[in-house]
Amino acid sequence: MTEMMSAWRGEAYGPSAGTTLAQIPVPAPRRGEVLLKVRATALNAGDVRLMLGDPLLVRPIFGLTRPKYPVRGMDVAGTVVAVGPDVVGAEVGEEVIGELSGGGGLAPYATVAASRLVPRPADIAPEPAACLPIAGGTAWQALDLAGVGLTAATAPRVLIIGASGGVGTFAVQLAALRGAEVWATCGARNAPLVERLGAVRTLDHRTQPLSELPIAHFDAVIDIAGGMPLRALQRLVAPGGTVVLATGDGGHVLGPVPRMLKAAFLSIGSRRRIRPLAATTRPEVLRTLLELTAEGRIVPVIEREYAFAEASAALAHIEAGHTVGKVVVRAA
Repeated sequence: MTEMMSAWRGEAYGPSAGTTLAQIPVPAPRRGEVLLKVRATALNAGDVRLMLGDPLLVRPIFGLTRPKYPVRGMDVAGTVVAVGPDVVGAEVGEEVIGELSGGGGLAPYATVAASRLVPRPADIAPEPAACLPIAGGTAWQALDLAGVGLTAATAPRVLIIGASGGVGTFAVQLAALRGAEVWATCGARNAPLVERLGAVRTLDHRTQPLSELPIAHFDAVIDIAGGMPLRALQRLVAPGGTVVLATGDGGHVLGPVPRMLKAAFLSIGSRRRIRPLAATTRPEVLRTLLELTAEGRIVPVIEREYAFAEASAALAHIEAGHTVGKVVVRAA
């Protein structure tokens, strides 16, 4: 008889209220995969977008009429409890973290390709470790794309727009570690936190327009919040500087695609480039993030931890927006 488990499942696209506990089979690892006993799951804005099926552009990949992956949660810390054929680099009993493809973390067990996993050091608890793969990895790759810290030039000036969310809190810390002078936008109540993370100046772009900032003042602008006019962002960087679009927000149908196309057009012949970020799973970056966390040089900011029984409420919290740092669901 197939072993069953209780998982948070959304059978149709829609808000978090449609995500309910359901009995489903414990998955079996396929070739190159392992089965994890989930210890903690960190939620991201991407989980909510897939839950809503928004934008419509993603549905041919993730399910045209209903979710192909009905169990949300892509960032997990877990214990390897079984391995499939041809698995290399993972052993039963090993504590690991990684990014699930499409989802599956809001369940007691999940399968994942062994190649996407990194061992979790014993001195890092599952909850903060689970925050690192997508949010930390996106922040790292955004700074790389902007060239922050990749040369021996003088300390770059970096503006991070939307600095108090999951990606933003990592971006501020990593940019400061790379020697940047970090300016950041966030709500007034979150300014003390963002400054403790390494920003030398904070402002609220909702009350202080970006047009008030000095022209060509920054070597890089990392836009995580979205919604800003591209020309307004472009005018903020100096010649040779880069604006990185690290948000997937956009219209209901095509999502960020029109903004990406406009960014490409505005970059033609310009020394102020606008580059959309398509973050990917990079285990080597995740290993570095774990090392920095173990050394205390970066700290995952966790706004709230939810019990497994409250996972639907955790999704609702992300769906409502304005999350500070990360939201984590503890194992069942």
